[in-house]
Amino acid sequence: MNESWMQKWEEVKNILVCPTDLETYFTSNEILGQKMETMEIGNVSLPSGKIVVRDPLVSLNANQSPYFIQAPKGDFPVTIAVTKSEDWGDRYAVVKVEFTKEKPVVYREALVGIEELEDVAEDDFFGFGVDAGLGCITDKEVLPFVDKFVDEIDVDNVYDDYFAGLFSQSYKDYPNNQREAGDWINWTIPGTDYQIPMFASGFGDGTYPVYFAYDANEEICGLYIQFIDIELALSDEEEEEDDQPENFVFLKN
Repeated sequence: MNESWMQKWEEVKNILVCPTDLETYFTSNEILGQKMETMEIGNVSLPSGKIVVRDPLVSLNANQSPYFIQAPKGDFPVTIAVTKSEDWGDRYAVVKVEFTKEKPVVYREALVGIEELEDVAEDDFFGFGVDAGLGCITDKEVLPFVDKFVDEIDVDNVYDDYFAGLFSQSYKDYPNNQREAGDWINWTIPGTDYQIPMFASGFGDGTYPVYFAYDANEEICGLYIQFIDIELALSDEEEEEDDQPENFVFLKN
């Protein structure tokens, strides 16, 4: 990140905003006919306030760059907004870290400071990649402890031989809004007090935007991961249905 990048970011930061009021996912019982429910999953440890959001099984290591915006330091509650759809099943739509009780008025995309900002247009986002169906929230200062654990644990596959059991136990302890194999854990790195929430990523693999929320005083009040835009998902389904060819029945005379 350099001065010219920061100057460009100042020019586009109000373009790279979420068009949806993400807090409504946590305050509404229903959105466009989809029932909503919230689920608290404990705290995330942010000792430096340098936040990293990644797929924990694919790209979580000490080389990852945090978002350049400085977040508050400390332990903060994490809540998941679950959409309980007849068609989709129970899906995690938005994950929130709450820094304050202030109401968000704008959500600006969280960036690391190396993104190409030329020609940014409305509704564009950069996001983070998911390749193992999971996301997580942690802190740059915590990442070396993750690397140390992964290096020292004596298993063939860190998910199959370690994390899978934790996810399965999570389902047994908290079966609501989870599949039997488990859809979330709040992992405390062994030998530390650092907590890293991990959770299923909406519809699975893909690229998902992350936003810092700002209150009316331009202070950061939360961090939001948007896995599902319900309005967009429903409109896409309608377009797919409209694109289906009509069925013709040919009768022999």
